[in-house]
Amino acid sequence: MLTVQVEGRGSFEAQEGQKLVLVLEDNGVDILHRCGGNAKCTTCRVEVLSGDAGPIEEAEATILETKGFNEPNIRLSCQVRVNSDLSVKPIMTVTESGMDAGKRPQE
Repeated sequence: MLTVQVEGRGSFEAQEGQKLVLVLEDNGVDILHRCGGNAKCTTCRVEVLSGDAGPIEEAEATILETKGFNEPNIRLSCQVRVNSDLSVKPIMTVTESGMDAGKRPQE
């Protein structure tokens, strides 16, 4: 098992290859994912504080660039597959935004 440390929320176990957004949601982190995990809305952004979040694929890179998010440590949790221990900080949550989380992303 791998460990995902979430700033201010605690540490959670994750299976290798599991989507980060699901690790967060399944452990009570009220992360947004308005587009249902399809790399279209950027509401599930996290700041990667440490660890390797893996390569950025084309869909994620395109939407981040389109929306003006150019920082290399900003990632879409719906596109990150956990393959190493990570430490992250959610950028948008249901509580902070007042928005509905969105449709649960698929595995």
